[in-house]
Amino acid sequence: MATRFLGRYVRLLCRASSQTPTACLPPSAAGLAHLRRTQCWPWTSERSISDGRVLAKNMFFKMPKRTQLDEMVEKAAVPEDILQAWEQHGGNGNQAACTLLAWTRKMRQTQGEFYQQCVKDSRLQDMMDTITQQISTVWNGSLVYVLRTLWENGIPATEPMLSSIQIEVLWRIRRLSGKQLALLVERGASRKAQQDVAIVMAALKQLELRWTEISDAITVSGLISKGQYMSPVLLDRLEDKALALAEFFSAQEIRKVLVASAALGRRPVPLLRALSHYLLQRPSVEFTTPLIFDITFAYGKLSFHQVEVLQRMASELMPRVSGLTPADVTRFAKSIGYLKWLHIPLFEAFAEHYLEHGEKYSSRQLSNMLLTFARLNFQPSKGGEFYAKVHPVLENCLSDLEPFLRTDVAWSLCVLQQARPHYLKPLLQQEHADKLSDASPVRVEYYRLKLLHLAATLHLENPESSAPRVNVLPVPAGTAPLSALQSSLREALDTLVDKRNEMLRTGVRTVYGWTIEGEIVVDRDNKPIDLSQLRAPHLPDRGGKQALPEGARRLAFVSWEFFNFVSNTKDLLGWLTMMKRHLQLSGFIVVEVPYYEWLELKTEHQQLAYLKGKMGKAVAEDMAK
Repeated sequence: MATRFLGRYVRLLCRASSQTPTACLPPSAAGLAHLRRTQCWPWTSERSISDGRVLAKNMFFKMPKRTQLDEMVEKAAVPEDILQAWEQHGGNGNQAACTLLAWTRKMRQTQGEFYQQCVKDSRLQDMMDTITQQISTVWNGSLVYVLRTLWENGIPATEPMLSSIQIEVLWRIRRLSGKQLALLVERGASRKAQQDVAIVMAALKQLELRWTEISDAITVSGLISKGQYMSPVLLDRLEDKALALAEFFSAQEIRKVLVASAALGRRPVPLLRALSHYLLQRPSVEFTTPLIFDITFAYGKLSFHQVEVLQRMASELMPRVSGLTPADVTRFAKSIGYLKWLHIPLFEAFAEHYLEHGEKYSSRQLSNMLLTFARLNFQPSKGGEFYAKVHPVLENCLSDLEPFLRTDVAWSLCVLQQARPHYLKPLLQQEHADKLSDASPVRVEYYRLKLLHLAATLHLENPESSAPRVNVLPVPAGTAPLSALQSSLREALDTLVDKRNEMLRTGVRTVYGWTIEGEIVVDRDNKPIDLSQLRAPHLPDRGGKQALPEGARRLAFVSWEFFNFVSNTKDLLGWLTMMKRHLQLSGFIVVEVPYYEWLELKTEHQQLAYLKGKMGKAVAEDMAK
């Protein structure tokens, strides 16, 4: 180690002496410098300070001459040819490393076992011994690739060659290029051995200092895929690099970056938009089925909507649906369900796939399909045939599902109007409710609301089967802040009734698990009347004692936010369709206030006129029924 340090130090002094003629070295140091230059840097030509006409080519690295070993290795057709070439000609440490890498490539093509061959074959042992003994002569690139090969083939940590290479890589870590450092991080990040962890950490430290050296898309995508081992600062810089190099990414490299971002929970929107733009320009041959599934999963995980990309992937996937497995179908459907994006021809193909291959679907896969259909409120065109095949399966497996999934499936059937009373009644027993309490408070409240929806379905949509009436669970108190649409709508309703509290209820929490923004009772002339003393079966306390006057109507004002609709449509999501149906069955006339209409109203006068018009239209439609 001391010899190496002194050699480097003397080399720097030699450079300084060329600029300072009076400086000179002691004879011993000068001799040592000459020796080191002769052994380690044979490609560096000496140049006098007065000689300005030395050819530039003498300053560059000179490739070693090709040997007969190199030619035989290049022409080898099978791994045995490479071993025979080494046995006949041998070579130095770097040639041994290159030969070992060539043999490994051939073995990979023939599906051979690397380590077992190394133990049995004396020629391979000689090759590895040569690398170990002459490791200082192995070039950086060859050294890194040999280490990667040993990692990939499961060489045990006790192997002397592996230990020697690990020490040498750590010693040379500052001299490795950015690509070589990236390769160490990519291949060694998941390894647990202490020496391997030290190499990866040292490589990451160098990359943090030298990240500007990374200039190709392959390296950037590979590093981002190992982002869980990096500092946030380095990851930010790599994402900036990826944004600059986005046009050079292949579809597979885009896939790597998107999946890694989804796994890390990072949502760099500019980068996602750039990658989506260039993904659209890739040819169809690059849109493999696994790539389509992974990118859709990443978009769903990140809640990143890129309709053009989704349409492209749906069109690429359509001809392949018949050849997909049930796992593939449910995985893709679930991903785009999270994005609230409905491609009707593709979903029709999924329903047809179940009709043809229903016996191959597991109960969980069928459950995931029903959950997605309910989320998007999708009803297959062959709904009769589809549900005729679904119900016999549910009869056998529904009771065997774990409590949370069982509740989700029953709730989805309620949305799709396919719930049967005997599906719901067991879920409304206290025993089942107790099973749902073993979770976080937020999740417990979420499933309590679902149970209220199940009870509402049983009571409102199947009144003949709900006697005696199922006990309704307590309505949980909400803590979510009001949106701008909700607060402005409530203020407008308050103004509509001249701020008379007895004529308006806001933020009404019903026993059915639904919350409405405002409740008003109007007479025959559509004028609000006092509702404080009227019976209200939808309230936990049932309201007052007076019956609803003849000709009076109860109005429920509901607000539809941007995220309440299927992506790029004006169609409500499935659970909101069920909410509207339940409110109508409970005696309300539903007055819908969607965001895209309300936002166009700039003044209070316009808002009041809008509400009056919506009320009149809703009442007229109810009378027409």
